[in-house]
Amino acid sequence: MSIAFTFPGQGSQSVGMGKDLAEAYPEARAVFEEVDEALGQKLSDIMWNGPEETLTLTANAQPALMAVSIAAMRVMEARGLKLADKVAYVAGHSLGEYSALCAAGTFSLADTAKLLRIRGDAMQSAVPVGAGAMAAIIGLEHGDVDAVCAEARREGVCQIGNDNGGGQLVISGSKAAVEKAAALATEKGAKRAIMLPVSAPFHSDLMAPAADAMRHALDKVEKKNPVVPVVANVRAAPVYDANEIATLLVTQVTGQVRWRETVEWFGANGVTTLYEIGSGKVLTGLARRIDKNISGVAVNAPADIDAALAAILG
Repeated sequence: MSIAFTFPGQGSQSVGMGKDLAEAYPEARAVFEEVDEALGQKLSDIMWNGPEETLTLTANAQPALMAVSIAAMRVMEARGLKLADKVAYVAGHSLGEYSALCAAGTFSLADTAKLLRIRGDAMQSAVPVGAGAMAAIIGLEHGDVDAVCAEARREGVCQIGNDNGGGQLVISGSKAAVEKAAALATEKGAKRAIMLPVSAPFHSDLMAPAADAMRHALDKVEKKNPVVPVVANVRAAPVYDANEIATLLVTQVTGQVRWRETVEWFGANGVTTLYEIGSGKVLTGLARRIDKNISGVAVNAPADIDAALAAILG
């Protein structure tokens, strides 16, 4: 019987996120101030006041989501939580993997913010706007979606970017190829095939320039082994070594986020509760659909923190 902490990815952002934490806790305020300073930008003002389209920009959304997650972590730590004593594993969805690694001590907060700004900028600039696309395929098995992508590759790059579980897979690649794959998926019996309003084809081979940028950035940054193992997106298994983690983070830019397998791994290895630390409840919802024996708990407001600490610390 053990617990794991998970950290949300892009799409969980919303204007106002983290403001209640900053108002309630000095530890949270300190996190937002440090991220602002590291980026040389009043990111917290965009987070709390918008506009939404500015917050949604990849280069802003990625460090912003991390900041909320780490603010919640710092509050919990100040109230007695020791990650290494109480939590068996951490994991994060796409950019959330950086939040998990910051929480586990692999990267400093300032370095994590800078890495995510580099990552966001690099992912945004890797492909001309409109050249790439992503689509959610609902109600087909992984193998069927893989086959659809293979058929659509005559039109360009097309691959599974996210396996989110619960019958939801996200495909990514060249616009024409993704549109073709979405149409083929519908023909093969998908319940829905929805083109997503994203600014770039994340987790596809088209992101290769961004992977190169992250390789250079990660080579330069100080890294420590995490205090608890990180279940890596592209491996869906725990990783303990900081240098190996950095290599997998580079692979993650063009590789598949294997979230369904990550949650299944947790279930097969004694994890009974997943606490989602940060903005939104996306991962909590996915966990329930993937493994009914795992309970998911979203932790983002002061009341959530109080309840989580009472449950974890007893």
